[in-house]
Amino acid sequence: MSGVADVLFGWDVDWLTFWSIPVFTAVIGWLINWSGLWMLFSPIHFRGARVPGLEQIAGSLPRKVQEIPGILRGGLGWQGIVPARAAKMGSIAVDRALSQMATPRDFYEQLEPEKIAAHIVDVFRPEIPFLVDEIMWREHPRFWRDLPRPLRATVIERVQHHLPDVVGHVTHEIGNHIDQLFDPKIMVIENFEKDPSIIVRIFKDFGARELRMMVVFGAVFGFLLGIPVAVVDQAFHIWWLLPILGVLVGWTTNLLGMLLIFAPAEPRRIGPFRIQALFARRQWQASDVYGKHIASDVITLERIGDHLLNGPSGDRTRQMLASALEPAVDAAVGPAHGAVRVAVGARRFDAIRSSVAEHAVDYTLTPLRDAVFSRQQSCNIRRLIAERCRALPPKTFVEMMRAAIKEDEWLLYAHGAIMGLAGGFLHVAVFEWWNVL
Repeated sequence: MSGVADVLFGWDVDWLTFWSIPVFTAVIGWLINWSGLWMLFSPIHFRGARVPGLEQIAGSLPRKVQEIPGILRGGLGWQGIVPARAAKMGSIAVDRALSQMATPRDFYEQLEPEKIAAHIVDVFRPEIPFLVDEIMWREHPRFWRDLPRPLRATVIERVQHHLPDVVGHVTHEIGNHIDQLFDPKIMVIENFEKDPSIIVRIFKDFGARELRMMVVFGAVFGFLLGIPVAVVDQAFHIWWLLPILGVLVGWTTNLLGMLLIFAPAEPRRIGPFRIQALFARRQWQASDVYGKHIASDVITLERIGDHLLNGPSGDRTRQMLASALEPAVDAAVGPAHGAVRVAVGARRFDAIRSSVAEHAVDYTLTPLRDAVFSRQQSCNIRRLIAERCRALPPKTFVEMMRAAIKEDEWLLYAHGAIMGLAGGFLHVAVFEWWNVL
């Protein structure tokens, strides 16, 4: 213990070596957090090489090893932790936050069904003559050929006349059944999985300042943690202590960096100081950024339209819309309805009515995929999500962003420990070489 006392009281201390240790640990701490952020977000897609047979044995490897990106797919390499867990993050975001923010009906109503209907009519009306003609020649050429030209024109004219009522009925029916037809969770997961860069942009946009601070604090934490390491080094003069303590410094530096961003979610007072996670402290601003990305990249009118027709409930949507459109065929034929029905036969007329309605479904909802109109309507979704996100408890908000990567944080801590070990060996090598000279 006398060695420790000598160090503390300034006796027999190699001050150059002493202060070089905190400087080394500060540089290593900076590198640890800088490279740790790279590991979190880059690369967006897996980069590496496939190893023959690895995929077959991956399931029997330790669970922690299976969590390394690429292992379960038989590859050795790396993918950013956040993009690698994008689908899981989407699922957690919906379960813990989005489901509390709004229901499918809330999202649909924010898109203003009346404006959607008006837009569909504006886009669809000029196409009616071509679409009706195309559908009838393709599906029922004989009937359409035998129908007198004036009656054809009357059918087309009446379709155009009834279009606003028909489309209004369609959007109303969608609204009535939106909870069964539209699943925001599936949409979020699919889009995060298809484009992991979305979740990376969310993190980087609203956390840019905090992430930069994390790198700077890596140097600060590294320097402060290096002082007791220097004390121990000068007290015992055992070369292998530096690499071992470097492991602790590296692990602790990353741990403190993550805690700085994510914990505690609720503000706490320690004496005169108010402590709160950096992400939670900026929940107000972060909510707007989160809403912007969800509204522009995930829950958009364009994607909702595609989800309604091609998603898990697409068949149900088509059937429901076809049923809603069938009366429009009757209305289009108008006074000639009875005569046409007699002329072609009741069964055939019903078949014509059904097939025209079914083929009109895609045409009716095509305007929903209009990217420009979708962006215009996204403002309401953005505002809704931002407002509801601000109202979330800070703990829920932080969990939404952290939960999916929490189980992979050990990779960052292990990375810090390895770099700390390497830094310790490097310091020993440099000063051993220095002393030799």
